[in-house]
Amino acid sequence: MKAVGFKTSLPITEQDSFAEFEIPKPIPGANDLLVKIDAVSVNPVDFKIRQGSAKNTVLETPKIIGWDAVGTVEAIGENVKLFKVGDAVYYAGDITKQGSNAEYQIVDERIVGKKPKSLSIEEATVMPLTGLTAWEILFDRIRINPEKDKGKTILIIGGAGGVGSIAIQLAKKVAGLTVIATASRQESIDWCKEQGADFVVNHKNLVDEVRKNGFNQVDFIVDFVDINQYWSAFVELIKPQGHIGSISDPLENVNLRQLKGKSVSFHWELMFTRSMFQTEDMIEQHNILNKITDLLDNRTIQSTLKTTLVGLTANNFKEAHRLLESGKTIGKIAVKF
Repeated sequence: MKAVGFKTSLPITEQDSFAEFEIPKPIPGANDLLVKIDAVSVNPVDFKIRQGSAKNTVLETPKIIGWDAVGTVEAIGENVKLFKVGDAVYYAGDITKQGSNAEYQIVDERIVGKKPKSLSIEEATVMPLTGLTAWEILFDRIRINPEKDKGKTILIIGGAGGVGSIAIQLAKKVAGLTVIATASRQESIDWCKEQGADFVVNHKNLVDEVRKNGFNQVDFIVDFVDINQYWSAFVELIKPQGHIGSISDPLENVNLRQLKGKSVSFHWELMFTRSMFQTEDMIEQHNILNKITDLLDNRTIQSTLKTTLVGLTANNFKEAHRLLESGKTIGKIAVKF
């Protein structure tokens, strides 16, 4: 099968930052699906792993990355119960295994969902990783209750990004919260409002901006950008007994002691935790993806697709990573094979 990957970590401008190659088609294990992939999307985790996983070395076998895919089940393992050959599926996959930037991939059925019928393959492929991340941080980590917490306020840092875009929709349209999102450029401000944000504030003067819009403090804060940069603002803006969640990778320690006086709880979210550790509730990702499918198919939420590139080529992945690394992308980028 054809795949796109790399043998060494290089700047995206280098010719060999990605290469096309042929490898044997994988064989599914007992709980696996073999999926013929139709489209994938790119996420910040992709370029972070490309930049750091093969530094100062040349891998013997090219590394395939990519953690979003839509495709068709071509074969199943002997213990598979949730899917059959011919099913249209989507998933984010497992960071400990080869990624989705290839013609075929094997994936554990417990982290796979049914593809939304109402969406094209490119509209669907941008949803799994960000949808799972946003759902887990809101409903599994912070444990927002749509009945009890309806009307409460949430501040979303990085509203126009991939995770922020779907988090706005879930917070507003599923949890019923009052959503304040951060964005600075007019295009990203408009995008946040399109996703359902009630207020959009500039992240550069966060405390003043939030208060200028009538909120002294907020019930929930979720960070999808850089917790170190905004930590002091979070400490000031969070309500007593509030909740803060983050997916970012801080370069400096976070002083959780500053939250003690307000009895504020802090939550980490990593979408890969369940598959990495084979947790007892790993099948929850199957369930969450199916819930997101239902929300997409009944038009409660919408795809966050913004850009589509066509072709399983090294050049397309170079372009997708270049766009992501610019830090100015809005919504999600799909690569359709």
